[in-house]
Amino acid sequence: MKIHTIYSDHGFPSLFSSQILPTSLPIQFYSLSLSLSLSLSLSLSFSLTHFRKQTEKFGEEMWEKLRASAEVQDAFMTYTVYDDVITIKLIQEACKVLDVSMEAILKLFGEYFFKFCKMSGYDRMLRTLGGSLTEFIENLDALHSYLALSYQEMNAPSFRVEGGADGAMLLHYYSDRSGLCHIVPGIIEAVAKDFFDTDVTMSILDMNEEVERTGKKEHVVFLVVQKARRQTKRALKTTVCTMKEKYLSISVGPEEKSHRDAKASVVFGKGPFRDAFQPVYPERLWIEGEVFCNAFPFHLVFDEALRVKQAGVNIQKYIPGLLTQKFGIDEYFSLIHPQVTFSISSICKFINSQFVLKARREMMPRAWKSQPTLKLRGQMIWMDSLECMIFMCSPKLCSLQELEESKMHLSDIAPHDTTRDLILLNQQRLAEMELSRQLEEKKEELRILSKHLAIEKKKTETLLYAMLPEHVANQLKEGKKVAAGEFETCTILFSDVVTFTNICAVCEPIQIVNMLNSMYSKFDRLTSVHEVYKVETIGDAYMVVGGVPVPVESHAQKVANFALGMRISAEEVMNPVTGEPIQIRVGIHTGPVLAGVVGDKMPRYCLFGDTVNTASRMESHGLPNKVHLSPTAYRALENKGFDIVKRGEIEVKGKGKMTTYFLIQNLNATEDEIMGRTTALTHPKGKNSLLSRNRVTRPGTVLGSAASDEATPAGSPVAGQDSTDAADGQPSPDQTKTSFLASGSVPSALCVVL
Repeated sequence: MKIHTIYSDHGFPSLFSSQILPTSLPIQFYSLSLSLSLSLSLSLSFSLTHFRKQTEKFGEEMWEKLRASAEVQDAFMTYTVYDDVITIKLIQEACKVLDVSMEAILKLFGEYFFKFCKMSGYDRMLRTLGGSLTEFIENLDALHSYLALSYQEMNAPSFRVEGGADGAMLLHYYSDRSGLCHIVPGIIEAVAKDFFDTDVTMSILDMNEEVERTGKKEHVVFLVVQKARRQTKRALKTTVCTMKEKYLSISVGPEEKSHRDAKASVVFGKGPFRDAFQPVYPERLWIEGEVFCNAFPFHLVFDEALRVKQAGVNIQKYIPGLLTQKFGIDEYFSLIHPQVTFSISSICKFINSQFVLKARREMMPRAWKSQPTLKLRGQMIWMDSLECMIFMCSPKLCSLQELEESKMHLSDIAPHDTTRDLILLNQQRLAEMELSRQLEEKKEELRILSKHLAIEKKKTETLLYAMLPEHVANQLKEGKKVAAGEFETCTILFSDVVTFTNICAVCEPIQIVNMLNSMYSKFDRLTSVHEVYKVETIGDAYMVVGGVPVPVESHAQKVANFALGMRISAEEVMNPVTGEPIQIRVGIHTGPVLAGVVGDKMPRYCLFGDTVNTASRMESHGLPNKVHLSPTAYRALENKGFDIVKRGEIEVKGKGKMTTYFLIQNLNATEDEIMGRTTALTHPKGKNSLLSRNRVTRPGTVLGSAASDEATPAGSPVAGQDSTDAADGQPSPDQTKTSFLASGSVPSALCVVL
């Protein structure tokens, strides 16, 4: 089974999100390319593709079932935003079909998503977020902030960690979407187990709407308890540390201690360089205020009352009156991330997060109100001695276009500020994303076209295989010559409609076409039931062969059963003149043939040999609603479970006198089996219903015509024009219309018209 990637609305993987979407459960796991690192924002597009990826676990059929019941499309584009409704639909349907709770499905989703991100090559990036699980979680918001440069529509959740008793910690989860917090335990437990070799158990302590945040936000508090998985590894580490301490405790004289030894003591942590490290601070700050404000052109200092005490020169440039007017910082800026109340206490709760402030448009000069408002992203630091908060920040710009729209230049950003590099690199990244989006759209178009092409190809092949044997058609498609083949034995059948010439004389052409189409459609179905090959139809003549092009030992039995089915099917086709069921004659002969493809334009699969002529004679000298057998066909069917009666010796044009037979029924098959029906719906007489269709005569007699159904001495004319003509060896009016079969001038080959 395959794996299908799920992308967020922004094309990058999200580890956590308040939204989850289908576990792309086509369920063949199709794959898209993962565009960026693992993020805690499980946006819709990503979750859709990822939902599809769960195909690997549950199978393609399950995905198709879920997709159909949820009424969602099969393919999801990486950079396309999808509605949250799709996610909810798929989760609800998965709960019903799999009989699993929503909490369990979301947790499984989280576990699998982490695995998928690792398989996609983002393992190293995630490991660098922190040296412990706590540090990992604390830096997730910073990762989201970085990703937002490229994925501007990203709406990521926020996380806050608090220490708890006995080494436990409290994880605060804030999200815009409710009810999907259960993916957090799945991902956190997988991260702890894989990255930090720790087992984690998580339980929900509280779930409510966060009153401090703007709007209605879900706030879930998890209790996280960690336990090391490998105690032996921890014991080994302790032993190594003990040995290191003993080794470093060996006394060495100062005069013997080399520079290399001093460096080793630093590396191994001996001395004041590591264990006893104490930072040294100056008695006063050796930097002038003016220099500081120019060196850090984007910074703010404000007190507990939110009064601005200090600001960088460029902030003053783009926010006029910030220091001269006695307004609070909250009147000039709104706090958009994290979305908490703009107060010192609320900021301190998220002190480890990146903060984003947005200038209020109403505080800008009227001439500037048409341009985008300034956004600042950075870190908040509380200064106890001054009882002030400093906000070290940079402009939040994603591209050169935003830089221009904000009427700013790269020179406005300090040379040491990496925001310069981020803007330039992100410009390239955005161009690559646009190219990827276009390529993905083209790829999807090609996939759809390829799917349609495969459907059309299947239709073409089906039509081709209906006109030529499959192995022959395949050779012709490959441009190969098809060699003629000799078949030592096969069984050929011909049939035609009794009095067809008279019917044509009094009916409209469309009536004839409808009658033949109805009859041939029924016959064609029987060819599949009995595995015989339809050679061709000309007018009312129908020709099939058994044992060609694929030799089989039971070719005679197959053709015989097909003939019995033809006779039953013909009763369902009405004569447009009389309104009664039509009557057919069937002739069968067994013998050798040569078969091959002739012609380059409209090639035809042809049968050559005297067997073809003899089979046509059996049909033309037959009787209405009777299956006429030649001596070789009789010997092939003898003792094979068929009821066969002897017709006697008759004169066959071009062949002389022949002793022929009539096939009555298959003693071992019911009518439903002959017709390939699954249940007996139309003929409740059961197994003997086929017997009741024909009157069995005494051996040694010749069957009369269908009109009188009376026995006639062998060699005597049979009542009715058709039988009389047949006995005299002269073609009847209805044989004239198939003279290409009965007359001696017809070549001994019939072809399939491609």
